Amino acid sequence: MAKIFAVANQKGGVGKTTTCINLAASLAAMKRRVLLVDLDPQGNATMGSGVDKHELENSVYDLLIDQLPVSSVSARSEVGGYDVVPANGDLTAAEVHLLEVDGKERRMRAALEQVSGDYDYVLIDCPPSLNMLTLNGLVAADGVIIAVQCEYFALEGLSALVRTIEMVRTAANADLAIAGVLRTMYDPRNSLTNDVSAQLQEFFGDKLYRTVIPRNVRLAEAPSHGLPVVHYDSQSRGAKAYLALSGELIRREEYQSQVAVEAQSETHTETTTANDNAGPAVGEY
Repeated sequence: MAKIFAVANQKGGVGKTTTCINLAASLAAMKRRVLLVDLDPQGNATMGSGVDKHELENSVYDLLIDQLPVSSVSARSEVGGYDVVPANGDLTAAEVHLLEVDGKERRMRAALEQVSGDYDYVLIDCPPSLNMLTLNGLVAADGVIIAVQCEYFALEGLSALVRTIEMVRTAANADLAIAGVLRTMYDPRNSLTNDVSAQLQEFFGDKLYRTVIPRNVRLAEAPSHGLPVVHYDSQSRGAKAYLALSGELIRREEYQSQVAVEAQSETHTETTTANDNAGPAVGEY
């Protein structure tokens, strides 16, 4: 079963799309089966994956509105080694159309349930706003990866996103949780960066990824070539950071799966012991 992550922050320019592209490519480099869903009408994750958004036969719009299956919509990122559900400007109209249909917030969830066994990870690039498209991403996800730049207004914006996640959990997706908080465009020479980083550590604790994504010119150059940075310049600091992030994400998921299995085993053992100690049920001799 695929683990689904929505990469979100209602603030723009914090590295959500860069994270989706490069985390997808890094996970693929580690032999994981990855699907990247572009939910942003700008289509930057599509173009950055080497797929031309101007020549799409079908897009995520057709998945959400016409309910075409993922297999009919997805394209292969040959440069990244993963599949992409692409987006372009047509997606702008999707939010209006979604308001008129039943189960509008669950369209993405229903589509991804059909291919859950085909992938190890699904990454959803959410637009920089808390709209119907973002809601579809959050309802479909198991966890949210919050990309945040360590700057003055970062924590204020995060508060609104955390409240939104809580509302979605209560109303539409009880399993939704913050999977991790990722510090992007990180510059340790900047005192403000260190101050905000310390506040994030205090607020989010072990939800804060140890890996940080540095400011790196190669990260900025790679999208113009339609390449993830791990293929554009594998020795750059940006490429090494995203490879490290993918390793940290995999280790976290494996650990959490192990804890869940052990907890289930303990519950089963306790139940069995309690039943054994209860004596014969009525009618047993």
